[in-house]
Amino acid sequence: MFSGHIGVAFAAKRATPRVSLATLVLAAQWLDVLWPIFLLLGVEHVRIDPGRTRLTPLDFYDYPWTHSAVIAAAWGVAFGAVHFALKRSVRAAAWLGALVFSHWALDFVTHVRDLPLWPGGPRVGLGLWNAPAAEAVLEAFIYLGGAAIYFRATRARDRAGRWGAWTFAALIPLIHLASTAGPPPPSVATLAWSAAVLPWPLLLFAWWIDRHRETVVRATPRP
Repeated sequence: MFSGHIGVAFAAKRATPRVSLATLVLAAQWLDVLWPIFLLLGVEHVRIDPGRTRLTPLDFYDYPWTHSAVIAAAWGVAFGAVHFALKRSVRAAAWLGALVFSHWALDFVTHVRDLPLWPGGPRVGLGLWNAPAAEAVLEAFIYLGGAAIYFRATRARDRAGRWGAWTFAALIPLIHLASTAGPPPPSVATLAWSAAVLPWPLLLFAWWIDRHRETVVRATPRP
């Protein structure tokens, strides 16, 4: 799951219009932002095992501090708390915390049984990675639905806001396709470094786009 996480971030813009799209994307991807850092530090581990599932060659056999349900919920609370300390918005903090945990919930649908409920606890996952057609339909539905909500909830201030947003929206599925259709990474170190670097240009792009768009204020129907 990659595009689906971004789709949820897109959709959240309607509920939290004052929060930057970059912050929403960061929250939705927070567990995967932490994961390569934990890999590089040797706190968590992964194996490259082509054929393990039909969609990914990765065996996520040890990642309890980023991808267990209880810890994901704790990361959500922490992310929301930091945002509240900075912005003093309970609503935004709650949505951001929910976005962090939504990552685990969506991974639960696609992953095989490798997601711990808590560190050392039982592992769960519905395994849509072994049903590529169903996974693609689900991910496309979430992503396109979320992007449609974003484009209805905001409008471009200028050409940068218009074409930048459409470019970003088209770029996400292309990155997703490249990651699933390409060859397995040559090493865990290469995987970790690429996963650690990739989010930041995307977050900068999302931040820039959002500065060139504004919230659409819809008229309240008269009784």
